[in-house]
Amino acid sequence: MAEWLEEIVAEEKLLHPGHAACAGCGPAINVRHVLDGLAAARPESRIVLVVPASCWTIIAGIWPVNAFGVSVHLTPFASAAAEASGIKSALRLRGQGDTQVVVWAGDGSTCDIGLSGVSAAAERDEDLVYVLNDNEAYMNTGVQKSGATPEGAWTTTTPATAPRAGQKKDIARIMAAHGIPYVATLAPGSVPMLRDFRAKVARAAEVRGFRFLHVLGACPPGWRYPTDQTVEVTRLAVESRAFPLVACDDGAWRITYRPKRPVPVREYLEAQGRFGHLSPDDVEAFQSHVDERWRQLVALEGQTSCSETPPSTISV
Repeated sequence: MAEWLEEIVAEEKLLHPGHAACAGCGPAINVRHVLDGLAAARPESRIVLVVPASCWTIIAGIWPVNAFGVSVHLTPFASAAAEASGIKSALRLRGQGDTQVVVWAGDGSTCDIGLSGVSAAAERDEDLVYVLNDNEAYMNTGVQKSGATPEGAWTTTTPATAPRAGQKKDIARIMAAHGIPYVATLAPGSVPMLRDFRAKVARAAEVRGFRFLHVLGACPPGWRYPTDQTVEVTRLAVESRAFPLVACDDGAWRITYRPKRPVPVREYLEAQGRFGHLSPDDVEAFQSHVDERWRQLVALEGQTSCSETPPSTISV
């Protein structure tokens, strides 16, 4: 086993066993690596977790129980970025400005209901780590469509007879347009992807200012796949380039994981029941949109001054 992987296995886990997440919950994997990665990168600093209304306000537990090994502050849907900003300011006044204040928010509270607050905090360059836990719908309230729901997907508000029209919101590039220090997409679908994931978390811990981590959070009940397939579905999302792994570090874009042999997006879609109603023409259109977005990302990368492969880029 690689030394870095041995360290991850041995580290203290800040998500405790016995929490209330569903079997196969992808975000349970993600939050463990975000919190543990931030703690490993800055062991001298405390972590305060701010969670708006979502599955994770339930998973966190009912007081006095806490599923996390850090302080947790629960907020309404729209106010997480504002409340995290206030917490950071108060800690700074108390001489505890080195505390890492982390928002763990879903796509509903980030891309839709709370977008104005997120945008305002980014515009002020608040010293926060904002994590979008993207499970591509309002899962906690019954799998309703969000701005992050992919084209053609079934949800309870976009049934198979009238599936999601239009493409999901490109939130990473929206946030990068604010000129914030660091934006990255993350997904732990394989060992190389996990290494990329942890490298980005470590970078976010190092940077100061508003940092935005967009993490794909596969959801068995919402995406309609067996609970033991979460890692495989996540891997297919990245290998098909439906969810590209990229970073925008101080304005410089780079693709941090390039599949050697991209799998057809059809394989990713067929692994999930929420796309079971799509016709061959629908799948072809989905593939063309994935290919076009990849070309756009390649063009963005070409516009930067980074001519060498960055240290966190993973070769497989």
